[in-house]
Amino acid sequence: MVLTFNSFGNEKQKEVYRLWANHETTDIVYGGSKGSGKSYLGCSLVIGDALMYPGVHLFIARKKLNDLRKFTIPSIHEVFKAWGISDQYYKHNGQDNFFEFYNGSKLFLLEAAYLPSDPLFERFGSMQMTRGWIEEAGEFEKDAKDNLFASCGRWKNDEYNLTRKLLQTCNPKKNYLYSDYYQPSLKGTLKPSAAFIQALPQDNKKLAAGYLDHLKEILDEKARQRLLEGNWDYDDNVLSLYAYDKICDVFTNSFVEGTGKRYMSCDIAYLGADVFVITIWNGLIIEKVIAIDKIDETAIGNRLIELAGSEEKGGYNIPYSNIVYDADGLRKFTANSLKKLTASKPFTNNAQPLRGKNYKNLKTECAFKLKELIEADLIHCKDLEFRKQIMADLEQVNREPIDDEGKIKLESKKDYKKRTGRSLDFFDSLLMRMLFELKPSGGWG
Repeated sequence: MVLTFNSFGNEKQKEVYRLWANHETTDIVYGGSKGSGKSYLGCSLVIGDALMYPGVHLFIARKKLNDLRKFTIPSIHEVFKAWGISDQYYKHNGQDNFFEFYNGSKLFLLEAAYLPSDPLFERFGSMQMTRGWIEEAGEFEKDAKDNLFASCGRWKNDEYNLTRKLLQTCNPKKNYLYSDYYQPSLKGTLKPSAAFIQALPQDNKKLAAGYLDHLKEILDEKARQRLLEGNWDYDDNVLSLYAYDKICDVFTNSFVEGTGKRYMSCDIAYLGADVFVITIWNGLIIEKVIAIDKIDETAIGNRLIELAGSEEKGGYNIPYSNIVYDADGLRKFTANSLKKLTASKPFTNNAQPLRGKNYKNLKTECAFKLKELIEADLIHCKDLEFRKQIMADLEQVNREPIDDEGKIKLESKKDYKKRTGRSLDFFDSLLMRMLFELKPSGGWG
């Protein structure tokens, strides 16, 4: 059997074909817009491998099985038709969701939905696959992608001298794709085994006439930027709390004036994976951000006392009553260091909101207060050392749909970690400062 991969003049697809065939690249991301030929490309690669290499195991993964059935399977049949592959060469098992080819190869259709019984998607890591494709990777958690990738290279790769490959196709999305592929590709720091191919609608020479004009008419500006222009700095997540443009403004709002009243907000972390973040404020100006990877309980207290001290001794002249710390991360810190920081304020995430009855807890209320001040251009971050990290944190903050009680709540810390692979330590430090906006110092009893 001879297979011809016809890209119909799509040079970006040709580039991916070449990457799929080499022995150096294992991890390929192709995407950036609607109509860029993502589905046809992905189907061509995995079907081509299935037909050329007898007995291999390939997969196509999507978040929802129903989407595989409604959208991906028609694309598979489109490739079959283009290549003249009749049903004598394959069978479709709709019950167990795989295609079996005449030569013993199998193409599995995998649903990558979150399961409470498997929160880290470990069910995929134990599979034995040759290669695979994740479609609509913007919908995926990083753990799902990592375990799917771990399954590749484990079935007949040595027999055919096939390098393990994972193709991910996507529209722009501020998840791991943004931080692990898009940004490193711009900076030239993408790992040698990975590749990012930015694809746009105009790259696809087979688009139906009038398709782009129709999209331009029906899409709003944010959607046009993402889905037509391939702008990764726009996100269409309706549950996202902070607008990207306003996040950028935080670092350029030089007109914001300090009040001379200093504050310190601290997201405490010990020797685990999280980062200990301290933010120093002059009114609503962020003067200094300090991030410490590892620290013990005694050192935390000593460091806060140093920073709160006089300028002559390297401090910021911060009254202890203007210090707020994460009470949920304390342990021995409460018993030891707080004896010295007598008037400092503990912050408990699930405490009752101070003003807004519609908020589920204090953390949510403070996050929305921060949103109010950011949108009003009242916050300025002068310290740019951790600009990237702060922006990345704020961009990832989601609220949950309003619950049955009509309460507004932030996405849980556990879900943040599942989705991004990290904690939002810089965000947590910023939002705690809002405690003093909701309850000014004169209101503490």
